[in-house]
Amino acid sequence: MGNEQLNSTKYEYRRKRNAEEMRHQVISFAISIFLTLCAFGSVYAGFDKWFVVPFILLLAIVQVIFQLYYFMHMSHKGHEAPQLFIFGGVIIGFATILAFMTIVWW
Repeated sequence: MGNEQLNSTKYEYRRKRNAEEMRHQVISFAISIFLTLCAFGSVYAGFDKWFVVPFILLLAIVQVIFQLYYFMHMSHKGHEAPQLFIFGGVIIGFATILAFMTIVWW
């Protein structure tokens, strides 16, 4: 009887955790769709290109973060090494682009 109750408890815990994970993914998907619509709306509204380009890049960065953390499950424990490599690559890429832009514009 005790083993059956333990299995039932584990099942309920997994079911609750999976439902919560699905809710986070649906919310993240809805936010990604909203950000995409905002990007299309800013172009459609005819805003100046000096506003539209950085705005779309900002929305793209936010979408990448959402997709990494929720769709690629980077928010779970045990994914610290891939996070380190991704963040390290982003920092190195940003530093490289900044260095080349500085060299070209100086």
